[in-house]
Amino acid sequence: MGCVHGKCCGADDYCCCCCCCWCCGDSSAAGSEGGGGGAADVAPCGVVLHNDGSLLGQRRQVLLGAPLGSAAVPSHHFRLVYSSLSQRGHYPESPDRENQDCLCIRTRLQDNPNLHFFGVFDGHGQFGAQCAAFVRDRLVDILSADTRLLDSPAEAYASTFLATNTELHDSSIDDTMSGTTAITVLVSGDTLYVANVGDSRAVAGVWNGSAVVAEDLSCDQTPFRKDEYERVKQCGARVLSVDQVEGVKDPNIQHWGNEENDDGDPPRLWVPNGMYPGTAFTRSVGDSTAESIGVIAEPEVKVLKIASHHLFFVIASDGVFEFLSSQAVVDMVSKFEDPRDACSAVVSESYKNWLEHESRTDDITIIVVHIKDLSHSGPIGSNGILQTSSKASQVVERVKDEKIVLRMSEAFHHPGSPKEPSSACVAPSLTHPLSVET
Repeated sequence: MGCVHGKCCGADDYCCCCCCCWCCGDSSAAGSEGGGGGAADVAPCGVVLHNDGSLLGQRRQVLLGAPLGSAAVPSHHFRLVYSSLSQRGHYPESPDRENQDCLCIRTRLQDNPNLHFFGVFDGHGQFGAQCAAFVRDRLVDILSADTRLLDSPAEAYASTFLATNTELHDSSIDDTMSGTTAITVLVSGDTLYVANVGDSRAVAGVWNGSAVVAEDLSCDQTPFRKDEYERVKQCGARVLSVDQVEGVKDPNIQHWGNEENDDGDPPRLWVPNGMYPGTAFTRSVGDSTAESIGVIAEPEVKVLKIASHHLFFVIASDGVFEFLSSQAVVDMVSKFEDPRDACSAVVSESYKNWLEHESRTDDITIIVVHIKDLSHSGPIGSNGILQTSSKASQVVERVKDEKIVLRMSEAFHHPGSPKEPSSACVAPSLTHPLSVET
């Protein structure tokens, strides 16, 4: 959601993705990939766009995501297969605006084959991109260097976020009115440690015996939450929507519904006697001005023991969840065996939903991680043979056996949405990229 002055008014050893770091070719080389469609635009964070015209006049867009990555977890005999994608926002008034989202995937932290890190960072404000990149780089380095990481991961996580925040304040980057949210997942053996500051989100796809259901691994930190609302109020924040600040609505009414029906004007944080900073989140890294009214960098850490019914997890910026629920995202991801296809599908649907509701889009970033070959009853079965579950593959194979053709308009249809078939009717892949009408 960001702030008023910002958004709103495969390698097994190491991979850190942002600003085309995994996209090795130049724009002309990228343009030859996929064929057709005129000049290629290599957007920040490695998104390749083949355009039939300029950004403002384009009718067709093809997204190519990061390569497929894989990381083994030998202590528990399963592996992670992952991919990512980041789409620069469409801002008609600022067509050259850079992508303020970035992401990081680093495997084998501390040279430990069972420690893997995934994170998405959503910058905001004038120097949001710099803040996000700084936190992306320093947070994982500080975490990896923490000697408590194996024995006390949650404690190490909390300390790491606070240390990164201090370093950002002390850096040359002006973070008085800029900063970043951060949603990160540390895989440590068979346990996920999810650390979050802000309103990006992590969610798992869980097989319940008949369907894949969403399990939120983080809770958005916004004034919609009663506990966060009360905490920032005690720190002196005024909590008001833009309409309330401008006198259009009664500022004494402290009820804004929920994040699904805020009419695009959510509650925000303001200093007692000023019209700033206007953050729609209650925690972030950076934002030194907002710290005075309770915006903190202390993460909420959730711990989850991975079981055979956990098929995958998703980490994404709020550009994905602005118009899609956790369950809607899980429904989409579960339809694709390849996480590259899942990333393309979610980003494309998010982009389309933004343009259906507004004249712009937010930056949109996602990491999809499949959990493969997890055993049913521990690393080794009673007979001494590795027992693999492969439930995700079973779901996909069932779809294949029934010969269901995934039409985008059908696969992503939700109650109340139009049923006319879209021209984007082919399941996306790197060899057959997903086309989206905009």
